[in-house]
Amino acid sequence: MNESTPEDRLLDEAIDLIIRYQNDPENPVTVEMIRAWRARSKLHEDVWLRVSKVHGASGKILTTQRKLERRQSLGLTRRNMMIGGISVLAAGAAAYTFGPRLLLSARADYMTAKGEIRHIDLPDGSVATLGPESALALDFDGKRRNVDLLAGMSFFEVAADATRPFSVFSDKTRATALGTAFDVSSDAGIFSVGVDHGLVEVRTSDDAPAIASLTERQWMSYDPSSGDLDRGEREAGQIASWRDNLVIAERETVSALVARIGRWLPGRIVIADPFVGRQRVSGVFDLSDPYLALQAVVHPAGARARRMTSYLTIISSI
Repeated sequence: MNESTPEDRLLDEAIDLIIRYQNDPENPVTVEMIRAWRARSKLHEDVWLRVSKVHGASGKILTTQRKLERRQSLGLTRRNMMIGGISVLAAGAAAYTFGPRLLLSARADYMTAKGEIRHIDLPDGSVATLGPESALALDFDGKRRNVDLLAGMSFFEVAADATRPFSVFSDKTRATALGTAFDVSSDAGIFSVGVDHGLVEVRTSDDAPAIASLTERQWMSYDPSSGDLDRGEREAGQIASWRDNLVIAERETVSALVARIGRWLPGRIVIADPFVGRQRVSGVFDLSDPYLALQAVVHPAGARARRMTSYLTIISSI
Protein backbone atom coordinates (compact mmCIF):
# COMPACT_ATOMS: atom_id res chain seq x y z
CA MET A 1 0.00 0.00 0.00
CA ASN A 2 1.41 3.39 -1.02
CA GLU A 3 1.74 5.91 1.77
CA SER A 4 0.72 9.48 1.01
CA THR A 5 3.50 12.02 1.56
CA PRO A 6 3.16 15.72 2.47
CA GLU A 7 4.22 16.60 -1.09
CA ASP A 8 1.55 14.31 -2.52
CA ARG A 9 -1.12 15.92 -0.39
CA LEU A 10 -0.07 19.40 -1.51
CA LEU A 11 -0.20 18.26 -5.13
CA ASP A 12 -3.72 16.94 -4.58
CA GLU A 13 -4.83 20.20 -2.99
CA ALA A 14 -3.29 22.31 -5.77
CA ILE A 15 -4.94 20.20 -8.48
CA ASP A 16 -8.32 20.46 -6.73
CA LEU A 17 -7.94 24.25 -6.65
CA ILE A 18 -7.07 24.23 -10.36
CA ILE A 19 -10.26 22.28 -11.08
CA ARG A 20 -12.35 24.63 -8.96
CA TYR A 21 -10.89 27.61 -10.80
CA GLN A 22 -11.43 25.93 -14.18
CA ASN A 23 -15.09 25.32 -13.41
CA ASP A 24 -15.75 28.91 -12.27
CA PRO A 25 -12.88 31.24 -13.29
CA GLU A 26 -14.83 34.43 -12.54
CA ASN A 27 -15.55 33.56 -8.89
CA PRO A 28 -13.56 35.93 -6.61
CA VAL A 29 -13.95 33.49 -3.69
CA THR A 30 -11.96 30.89 -5.62
CA VAL A 31 -9.22 33.42 -6.41
CA GLU A 32 -8.97 34.35 -2.72
CA MET A 33 -8.80 30.66 -1.72
CA ILE A 34 -5.91 30.17 -4.13
CA ARG A 35 -4.09 33.22 -2.77
CA ALA A 36 -4.50 32.05 0.83
CA TRP A 37 -3.35 28.51 0.00
CA ARG A 38 -0.25 29.75 -1.83
CA ALA A 39 0.68 32.06 1.07
CA ARG A 40 0.85 29.22 3.61
CA SER A 41 4.49 28.30 2.88
CA LYS A 42 7.21 28.39 0.24
CA LEU A 43 6.47 24.75 -0.60
CA HIS A 44 2.80 25.61 -1.20
CA GLU A 45 3.91 28.34 -3.60
CA ASP A 46 6.41 26.06 -5.40
CA VAL A 47 3.79 23.32 -5.84
CA TRP A 48 1.23 25.83 -7.11
CA LEU A 49 3.57 27.29 -9.73
CA ARG A 50 4.48 23.83 -11.01
CA VAL A 51 0.91 22.56 -11.20
CA SER A 52 -0.52 25.73 -12.78
CA LYS A 53 2.27 25.87 -15.35
CA VAL A 54 1.88 22.27 -16.46
CA HIS A 55 -1.92 22.29 -16.41
CA GLY A 56 -2.14 25.58 -18.27
CA ALA A 57 0.23 24.36 -20.98
CA SER A 58 -1.12 20.84 -21.44
CA GLY A 59 -4.83 21.64 -21.22
CA LYS A 60 -5.56 18.28 -19.62
CA ILE A 61 -9.03 17.86 -18.19
CA LEU A 62 -8.64 16.60 -14.66
CA THR A 63 -12.17 16.37 -13.32
CA THR A 64 -12.75 12.64 -13.90
CA GLN A 65 -9.39 11.31 -12.75
CA ARG A 66 -8.45 10.03 -9.35
CA LYS A 67 -5.87 12.09 -7.51
CA LEU A 68 -3.06 9.60 -8.00
CA GLU A 69 -3.90 9.38 -11.72
CA ARG A 70 -3.94 13.14 -11.94
CA ARG A 71 -0.42 13.38 -10.57
CA GLN A 72 0.85 10.64 -12.84
CA SER A 73 -0.84 12.01 -15.98
CA LEU A 74 0.82 15.38 -15.40
CA GLY A 75 4.18 13.86 -14.50
CA LEU A 76 3.89 15.38 -11.01
CA THR A 77 5.42 12.67 -8.83
CA ARG A 78 7.32 13.30 -5.64
CA ARG A 79 10.54 12.44 -7.46
CA ASN A 80 9.74 14.98 -10.15
CA MET A 81 9.06 17.58 -7.51
CA MET A 82 12.44 16.94 -5.93
CA ILE A 83 14.50 17.01 -9.13
CA GLY A 84 12.34 19.47 -11.07
CA GLY A 85 12.03 17.11 -14.00
CA ILE A 86 8.75 18.41 -15.43
CA SER A 87 8.44 18.94 -19.17
CA VAL A 88 5.91 21.47 -20.46
CA LEU A 89 3.62 20.06 -23.14
CA ALA A 90 1.87 21.62 -26.14
CA ALA A 91 1.48 25.30 -25.30
CA GLY A 92 -1.64 25.88 -27.34
CA ALA A 93 -5.19 27.05 -26.89
CA ALA A 94 -5.46 25.96 -23.26
CA ALA A 95 -2.40 28.01 -22.36
CA TYR A 96 -3.96 31.00 -24.14
CA THR A 97 -7.24 30.84 -22.28
CA PHE A 98 -6.58 29.20 -18.91
CA GLY A 99 -2.88 29.46 -18.21
CA PRO A 100 -2.39 33.25 -18.38
CA ARG A 101 -4.90 34.03 -15.62
CA LEU A 102 -3.27 31.51 -13.29
CA LEU A 103 0.22 32.74 -14.08
CA LEU A 104 -0.97 36.31 -13.52
CA SER A 105 -2.26 35.38 -10.08
CA ALA A 106 1.20 34.06 -9.23
CA ARG A 107 2.68 37.53 -9.83
CA ALA A 108 -0.06 39.86 -8.62
CA ASP A 109 -0.57 41.42 -5.21
CA TYR A 110 -4.08 42.52 -6.17
CA MET A 111 -6.48 41.21 -8.83
CA THR A 112 -10.06 41.82 -9.84
CA ALA A 113 -12.61 39.68 -11.66
CA LYS A 114 -14.78 40.58 -14.65
CA GLY A 115 -16.93 43.62 -13.86
CA GLU A 116 -15.31 44.16 -10.43
CA ILE A 117 -13.95 47.57 -9.34
CA ARG A 118 -11.86 47.53 -6.18
CA HIS A 119 -10.44 50.32 -3.99
CA ILE A 120 -6.99 49.53 -2.55
CA ASP A 121 -5.11 51.42 0.18
CA LEU A 122 -1.43 51.31 -0.77
CA PRO A 123 1.38 51.17 1.84
CA ASP A 124 2.45 54.82 1.29
CA GLY A 125 -1.03 56.26 1.83
CA SER A 126 -1.89 56.40 -1.87
CA VAL A 127 -5.15 54.86 -3.11
CA ALA A 128 -5.62 52.74 -6.23
CA THR A 129 -8.99 52.12 -7.86
CA LEU A 130 -8.44 48.89 -9.75
CA GLY A 131 -10.65 48.31 -12.79
CA PRO A 132 -12.23 45.00 -13.82
CA GLU A 133 -10.06 42.03 -14.80
CA SER A 134 -6.96 43.96 -13.76
CA ALA A 135 -3.89 43.17 -11.67
CA LEU A 136 -1.20 45.07 -9.76
CA ALA A 137 2.15 44.09 -8.24
CA LEU A 138 3.85 46.45 -5.76
CA ASP A 139 7.54 47.22 -5.19
CA PHE A 140 7.75 49.82 -2.41
CA ASP A 141 10.78 50.56 -0.24
CA GLY A 142 12.57 53.55 1.28
CA LYS A 143 13.69 54.87 -2.11
CA ARG A 144 10.95 54.03 -4.59
CA ARG A 145 7.26 53.44 -5.10
CA ASN A 146 6.88 51.20 -8.13
CA VAL A 147 3.62 49.64 -9.29
CA ASP A 148 3.53 47.06 -12.07
CA LEU A 149 0.22 47.18 -13.94
CA LEU A 150 0.18 43.55 -15.01
CA ALA A 151 -3.19 43.84 -16.75
CA GLY A 152 -6.10 46.18 -17.19
CA MET A 153 -6.53 49.64 -15.69
CA SER A 154 -6.18 51.56 -12.47
CA PHE A 155 -6.73 55.11 -11.21
CA PHE A 156 -4.17 56.33 -8.67
CA GLU A 157 -4.53 59.08 -6.09
CA VAL A 158 -0.90 59.53 -5.11
CA ALA A 159 0.24 60.58 -1.64
CA ALA A 160 2.83 63.37 -1.92
CA ASP A 161 6.42 62.28 -1.19
CA ALA A 162 9.14 64.40 -2.82
CA THR A 163 11.83 61.82 -2.03
CA ARG A 164 10.08 58.86 -3.66
CA PRO A 165 8.57 59.24 -7.12
CA PHE A 166 5.51 57.11 -7.81
CA SER A 167 5.93 55.06 -11.02
CA VAL A 168 3.45 52.79 -12.78
CA PHE A 169 4.99 50.29 -15.22
CA SER A 170 3.31 48.41 -18.04
CA ASP A 171 5.66 46.24 -20.04
CA LYS A 172 8.42 48.66 -21.18
CA THR A 173 6.51 51.91 -20.60
CA ARG A 174 6.07 53.80 -17.35
CA ALA A 175 4.28 56.84 -15.98
CA THR A 176 5.87 58.72 -13.07
CA ALA A 177 4.37 61.30 -10.70
CA LEU A 178 5.06 62.82 -7.28
CA GLY A 179 1.70 63.94 -5.87
CA THR A 180 -1.13 63.70 -8.36
CA ALA A 181 -4.14 61.69 -9.50
CA PHE A 182 -3.96 59.84 -12.80
CA ASP A 183 -5.34 56.91 -14.76
CA VAL A 184 -3.25 54.21 -16.44
CA SER A 185 -4.50 51.42 -18.69
CA SER A 186 -3.12 48.73 -20.96
CA ASP A 187 -5.51 47.39 -23.58
CA ALA A 188 -4.44 45.24 -26.54
CA GLY A 189 -0.87 46.48 -26.13
CA ILE A 190 -1.83 50.19 -26.06
CA PHE A 191 -0.53 52.13 -23.02
CA SER A 192 -2.80 55.03 -22.02
CA VAL A 193 -2.47 57.73 -19.36
CA GLY A 194 -4.93 60.43 -18.30
CA VAL A 195 -4.19 63.07 -15.65
CA ASP A 196 -6.91 64.32 -13.30
CA HIS A 197 -4.57 66.81 -11.63
CA GLY A 198 -0.83 67.21 -11.12
CA LEU A 199 1.99 66.29 -13.49
CA VAL A 200 2.85 62.88 -14.99
CA GLU A 201 5.86 62.06 -17.16
CA VAL A 202 5.85 59.04 -19.50
CA ARG A 203 9.07 57.28 -20.54
CA THR A 204 10.21 53.95 -21.92
CA SER A 205 13.39 53.81 -19.79
CA ASP A 206 15.55 55.86 -17.41
CA ASP A 207 17.83 57.09 -20.21
CA ALA A 208 15.15 57.72 -22.86
CA PRO A 209 13.66 61.19 -23.31
CA ALA A 210 10.11 61.65 -22.08
CA ILE A 211 7.43 60.50 -24.53
CA ALA A 212 5.05 63.02 -22.99
CA SER A 213 4.62 65.30 -19.98
CA LEU A 214 0.96 65.57 -19.06
CA THR A 215 -0.84 68.06 -16.84
CA GLU A 216 -4.42 68.41 -15.62
CA ARG A 217 -7.08 66.90 -17.97
CA GLN A 218 -4.51 65.83 -20.58
CA TRP A 219 -4.32 62.27 -21.90
CA MET A 220 -2.12 60.21 -24.20
CA SER A 221 -2.06 56.74 -25.71
CA TYR A 222 1.10 55.04 -26.93
CA ASP A 223 1.65 51.93 -29.03
CA PRO A 224 5.16 50.58 -28.22
CA SER A 225 5.14 48.26 -31.23
CA SER A 226 4.69 51.08 -33.77
CA GLY A 227 5.74 54.15 -31.79
CA ASP A 228 2.37 55.80 -32.54
CA LEU A 229 1.47 58.49 -30.01
CA ASP A 230 -1.91 60.21 -29.68
CA ARG A 231 -2.72 62.88 -27.12
CA GLY A 232 -5.41 65.39 -26.30
CA GLU A 233 -7.45 66.99 -23.53
CA ARG A 234 -10.65 65.94 -21.79
CA GLU A 235 -13.37 67.86 -20.00
CA ALA A 236 -13.21 68.09 -16.20
CA GLY A 237 -14.30 64.83 -14.59
CA GLN A 238 -13.76 62.70 -17.72
CA ILE A 239 -10.47 61.12 -16.65
CA ALA A 240 -10.96 57.43 -15.72
CA SER A 241 -14.60 57.68 -16.76
CA TRP A 242 -14.84 53.87 -16.52
CA ARG A 243 -15.36 54.40 -12.78
CA ASP A 244 -18.75 55.90 -13.78
CA ASN A 245 -19.53 53.12 -16.28
CA LEU A 246 -18.46 55.17 -19.32
CA VAL A 247 -15.75 54.68 -21.94
CA ILE A 248 -14.74 57.92 -23.67
CA ALA A 249 -12.71 57.34 -26.82
CA GLU A 250 -10.99 59.72 -29.22
CA ARG A 251 -9.69 57.91 -32.29
CA GLU A 252 -8.83 54.77 -30.35
CA THR A 253 -8.32 51.45 -32.10
CA VAL A 254 -11.22 49.02 -32.09
CA SER A 255 -8.94 46.32 -30.64
CA ALA A 256 -8.07 48.50 -27.61
CA LEU A 257 -11.71 49.44 -27.00
CA VAL A 258 -12.86 45.84 -27.37
CA ALA A 259 -10.25 44.76 -24.82
CA ARG A 260 -11.40 47.46 -22.40
CA ILE A 261 -15.13 46.81 -22.73
CA GLY A 262 -14.43 43.06 -22.59
CA ARG A 263 -13.42 43.49 -18.95
CA TRP A 264 -17.13 43.92 -18.20
CA LEU A 265 -18.28 40.96 -20.33
CA PRO A 266 -18.05 37.24 -19.45
CA GLY A 267 -15.79 34.99 -21.47
CA ARG A 268 -13.53 35.77 -24.42
CA ILE A 269 -14.00 38.20 -27.30
CA VAL A 270 -12.31 37.27 -30.57
CA ILE A 271 -11.81 39.74 -33.43
CA ALA A 272 -11.94 37.51 -36.49
CA ASP A 273 -10.79 40.20 -38.95
CA PRO A 274 -7.52 42.02 -38.02
CA PHE A 275 -8.53 44.89 -40.33
CA VAL A 276 -11.48 45.63 -38.04
CA GLY A 277 -9.22 45.73 -34.98
CA ARG A 278 -6.99 48.37 -36.56
CA GLN A 279 -9.81 50.82 -37.30
CA ARG A 280 -10.12 53.92 -35.10
CA VAL A 281 -13.34 54.96 -33.36
CA SER A 282 -14.45 57.94 -31.28
CA GLY A 283 -17.46 58.20 -29.00
CA VAL A 284 -18.95 57.78 -25.54
CA PHE A 285 -19.98 54.21 -24.71
CA ASP A 286 -22.24 53.27 -21.80
CA LEU A 287 -20.96 50.29 -19.80
CA SER A 288 -24.27 49.76 -18.01
CA ASP A 289 -24.97 47.46 -20.99
CA PRO A 290 -21.48 46.36 -22.08
CA TYR A 291 -22.72 44.17 -24.93
CA LEU A 292 -24.54 47.12 -26.54
CA ALA A 293 -21.43 49.23 -25.95
CA LEU A 294 -19.40 46.60 -27.78
CA GLN A 295 -21.83 46.66 -30.71
CA ALA A 296 -21.59 50.46 -30.83
CA VAL A 297 -17.78 50.33 -30.95
CA VAL A 298 -17.48 47.84 -33.82
CA HIS A 299 -20.37 49.13 -35.98
CA PRO A 300 -18.49 52.19 -37.37
CA ALA A 301 -15.70 49.81 -38.40
CA GLY A 302 -18.16 47.80 -40.53
CA ALA A 303 -18.36 44.90 -38.09
CA ARG A 304 -20.76 43.24 -35.69
CA ALA A 305 -20.44 41.29 -32.45
CA ARG A 306 -22.16 37.91 -32.15
CA ARG A 307 -22.50 35.86 -29.00
CA MET A 308 -21.65 32.31 -29.99
CA THR A 309 -22.05 31.03 -26.41
CA SER A 310 -22.30 32.72 -23.03
CA TYR A 311 -18.50 32.63 -22.87
CA LEU A 312 -17.52 33.44 -26.45
CA THR A 313 -18.23 36.53 -28.57
CA ILE A 314 -16.98 36.81 -32.17
CA ILE A 315 -16.45 40.15 -33.94
CA SER A 316 -16.51 39.90 -37.73
CA SER A 317 -17.09 42.10 -40.76
CA ILE A 318 -20.74 42.69 -41.71
